[in-house]
Amino acid sequence: MSTTATTETLAKARIAVLGYGSQGRAHALNLKDSGLDVVVGLRPNGPTWHKAVADGFHVVEPAEAVRDADLVAVLTPDMVQPALYQQSIEPNIKPGAALLFAHGLNVHFKMIEPRTDIDVVLVAPKGPGALVRTEYERGRGVPCIYAVHQDVSGHAEEKATAYAAGLGGARAMLIKTDFKEETETDLFGEQAVLCGGASELVMKGFETLVEAGYQPEIAYYEVLHELKLIVDLFYEGGITKMLEFVSETAQYGDYVSGPRVIDAGTKERMKAVLKDIQDGTFTRNWVAEYQAGLPNYKKFKQADLEHPIEQVGAKLRARMAWLQSGAKSGQPALKKVG
Repeated sequence: MSTTATTETLAKARIAVLGYGSQGRAHALNLKDSGLDVVVGLRPNGPTWHKAVADGFHVVEPAEAVRDADLVAVLTPDMVQPALYQQSIEPNIKPGAALLFAHGLNVHFKMIEPRTDIDVVLVAPKGPGALVRTEYERGRGVPCIYAVHQDVSGHAEEKATAYAAGLGGARAMLIKTDFKEETETDLFGEQAVLCGGASELVMKGFETLVEAGYQPEIAYYEVLHELKLIVDLFYEGGITKMLEFVSETAQYGDYVSGPRVIDAGTKERMKAVLKDIQDGTFTRNWVAEYQAGLPNYKKFKQADLEHPIEQVGAKLRARMAWLQSGAKSGQPALKKVG
């Protein structure tokens, strides 16, 4: 772990940021405010093009941005990166330049096989783009993980840590990893816990209560709405803080009932999910789904959007003025929950 990196290695470099979504915008603005030379590469006249121009950047097409860059940061969605690499990056990136990713999926699973005369690195802030930006503006930073896949120049690691410092990450913490670890743990976290696991747990809890005759509105509050209180406590102080701020009744229920729901069988199924990630099954299936026009993806998404918990939730959320105003809740309620 390191917090001592500086931007010095990239002080005279030109950085091309390809993509201007949540992460791309945060990266570009933070790097610029760190005194680095940034150009943004985007498709002409799209909505992000105009946004980047309004933010004060020199914006050009991706191929032109790559041509003059010493470091190229690829911050577009995963599934468009292979075509972007083939069309705009591979023919134009200078020998000895660095190619940087924020997620290792395409390189790790060989959907992109970078030229052998360039550095290939990864820098991934552990937070959404909005947080990466606001923490930087506050004089702080979001921890970053970084990795080196290919070191041609002999300075690839220095370039990665300098880039992370430019984002503000060195103000917090830098953790070295590799493309395999970053990719596989990221996919597993999303699928088994953060997105897939959490949403399925919530929906199954809702269904259990409603099928037992309880009001859908009550079920919504108990299994979805109040989840934020617990997640905020986890986020701020781990399991220790959660146990400090929930009631003894809730704690006892945690101890005796949690393992009945999330048991050894669940863990075995998690291992199966991880195996599919590790051996490339998930990625092959996802690529095939994307290339087929996302028929199953669209079906699955629509089913989630039409689930009764969303129908009930939309009505309840419409009555929560603090959500409609966009106000941030700040600190979690420091009360006993349960």
